[in-house]
Amino acid sequence: MAADNVVSLDLDWVRGHFAALETGWALMDNAGGSAPLTAVGERSAEYLRRWPVQLGASYAPSFEAGERQADARRALAGLFATAGGAVPAPGQVAIGPSTTALFSRLARSLAPTLAPGDEIIVTDADHEANIGPWLRLQAQGVRIRWWRIRPDTLRLEPDDLDALLSPQTRLLCFTHASNLLGSALELGPVVARARACGARTCVDGVAFAPHRGLAFCDWEVDWYAFSLYKIFGPHCAVLCSSPAGAALLSNLNHEWMSPPDAATRLEPGGWPYELAWGAAAVPEYFAALGAHHGGAPFERIAAHERALTGQLLDWLGTRPGVRIIGAADVGPGRLPTVSFVTSKCPPEAVVAATDRAGVGIRHGHFYAPRLVEALGLVRATGVVRVSLAHYNTPDEVDRLTAALEAVL
Repeated sequence: MAADNVVSLDLDWVRGHFAALETGWALMDNAGGSAPLTAVGERSAEYLRRWPVQLGASYAPSFEAGERQADARRALAGLFATAGGAVPAPGQVAIGPSTTALFSRLARSLAPTLAPGDEIIVTDADHEANIGPWLRLQAQGVRIRWWRIRPDTLRLEPDDLDALLSPQTRLLCFTHASNLLGSALELGPVVARARACGARTCVDGVAFAPHRGLAFCDWEVDWYAFSLYKIFGPHCAVLCSSPAGAALLSNLNHEWMSPPDAATRLEPGGWPYELAWGAAAVPEYFAALGAHHGGAPFERIAAHERALTGQLLDWLGTRPGVRIIGAADVGPGRLPTVSFVTSKCPPEAVVAATDRAGVGIRHGHFYAPRLVEALGLVRATGVVRVSLAHYNTPDEVDRLTAALEAVL
């Protein structure tokens, strides 16, 4: 039976904004890519119809296109601030094809500021997007140190940084939330430790941003990125630089350009104009959701997702041979991404059963193979992952568990 304790979220109103949910499938692979808002596609198509031009010319369509892009960037900057919070300047927000691409650009841009013997800390809990670009800097003499997840708590513990941070530490790179464990990290204690030794911070917010409000300026991190296609937008991403972080960026754009802001330095050749205009529908949606429900949107989203997550975790907890990979209950910092393995069959067999039932989930290492191995699992097979979003319903969770019944 569906859970009866789901905090009121007008699901008819919510789901009415997502034409992609009308396929008949229960979409629960949202950490890999969420359903886009209907308005995202409409706005992107509108841009291609009305402003099929390049920016920077004096004729009217080009001028109007430039205004639309400025509007879109201002809107996207608003995603980095909770209601009433400080909003980063639009020029702090770079737009690119993916978080992976933006972190790669960031590493290239910061490379001239790093000398042999400088140290960068990375984690074994991150998506490879926030590991690989920094490892490549070893070729110029940068030393890598590893902040490793604790097997007993299945968390990155801030106290463990005390033995890693040093006067040579230039950068601390870590994830705000694990895309496999579904656990969020409190930023304050981590950022404070980094700042105390003069290190900058680079945070992967991909698994956090769809579920909780952001407060970039309050967090005092230097770089924060997430993919818009995982928060109900089109296939592109954004990276926000703090003013101090922006000052460190070397120019990746054309050599004759002297970009005045961080965004332009990290956007060689421009950005996907029609997708940026489409993505501006995302902050509009969150604002409308808050207005419709009479409060801050992410408070209602978080409450609904906690109830759905508890419904699933409670059911999985009754199944013999199932090992939940991550917290087995809904506590502080628990997001609606639930991974598990079972002694009864390999992950691909579990997913085959849900495929037949029209429920979309996934198995694998989810671009976090180092984490899979740190948890004592096999990289090649990984885990089964169910990643919920606020548009999922209790009945869809029931549909999932009914499909899982046969194999678990």
